[in-house]
Amino acid sequence: MSDLIRIIRRRAAQFVALFSVLWLAACVATGPMGPNSGQRIDSSKPVQVALLVPAGSGKSGDETLARALRNAAQMAVSDLQGAKIDLRVYNTGGQPAQAAAMAKKAVDEGAKIILGPVYAQSANAAAVAVAPRNINVLAFSNNTDIAGGNLFVLGPTFPNTANRLVKFAASRGKQRMLVVHEDTAAGQVGSAAIQSAIARSGATLAGVSSYPFSQQGVTSAAPQIASRIKAGDVDAVFLTADTAGALPLLTQLLSENGVGPQSAQYIGLTRWDIPPATLSLPGVQGGWFAEPDPNLQAQFVQRYQAAYGEAPHPIAGLAYDGIAAIGALIKSGNPNALTRQGITQPSGFVGVNGVFRLLPDGTNERGLAIAQVQNGQAMVIDPAPRSFGGAGF
Repeated sequence: MSDLIRIIRRRAAQFVALFSVLWLAACVATGPMGPNSGQRIDSSKPVQVALLVPAGSGKSGDETLARALRNAAQMAVSDLQGAKIDLRVYNTGGQPAQAAAMAKKAVDEGAKIILGPVYAQSANAAAVAVAPRNINVLAFSNNTDIAGGNLFVLGPTFPNTANRLVKFAASRGKQRMLVVHEDTAAGQVGSAAIQSAIARSGATLAGVSSYPFSQQGVTSAAPQIASRIKAGDVDAVFLTADTAGALPLLTQLLSENGVGPQSAQYIGLTRWDIPPATLSLPGVQGGWFAEPDPNLQAQFVQRYQAAYGEAPHPIAGLAYDGIAAIGALIKSGNPNALTRQGITQPSGFVGVNGVFRLLPDGTNERGLAIAQVQNGQAMVIDPAPRSFGGAGF
């Protein structure tokens, strides 16, 4: 078991570290803009779109990510029908100051909207830099703290995931939910998102348990958490732990203390299928988590790999989604398509991760499937919605 846990942590570390940065690197939020801010466009001509990527930092991970975002964006441009985009790529070096400078340069050269950058501080800096120019920014971050004004985040957010999971759990009779989180900024943000979702759903918060983010911390806290689950008034246990962090050890120790999915429904705020080896852990069997439409994801991965000879980075699909949204707006022929009103159209968009829409507060809502871990595999038990207003929202 310990060897498997080490393998899982090593393989997932880069993926989770990236998303931790997206969450924890928030800076000063952008200020409010007008009710329909953004650039007017002439859809009869190619519309210039700037793509900001973290190339130039000297880090191999940033170069890999930048290449994947460029590839996915270019794939999306090629797929557009009825809309013409002049895509221009700018390297931020993964640094806020350079992101701000490149954003200004892009606007000087004619960009009508900015897609990217990745990291929250850089996204915030870019949005602040071009706010006086009335330019909207669709960043790849999932940090809701930086959203607002002219900055929209495309990444999957904790509130959206929590809402989907809590609503589904309540519909399945899981009304009394215990939240278990690590004592980190991301853990606390995740816990708050779950608690808010529980309050909105009409379910009951059965309690909140936490643990220090260390091996000793998890080991020491596990017996107390297990005792709370055994109390008999808990239908579901909502875990913020991820596969590269405490999830393998925590579920193992809970099992050793006499509790598991058979005691209460385990629900994960994070993806439990990255890496796939996590699905083999005994402690997660029967657990639920949310994911984008797996069929659409698989199609994107196959197409990307065929085109570029390698698998896409886990967040490459966000670049495709961003271009798909911008292309759909341009195709409408509305000169105000890239303003706040156009970007936040209630009907949303369809991308390689499924349906999504950008909200007036700068956050997003995505259609997610509910998967259950069964015999080492992730099986969809409630499909992702294909439109807004139906089941799953």
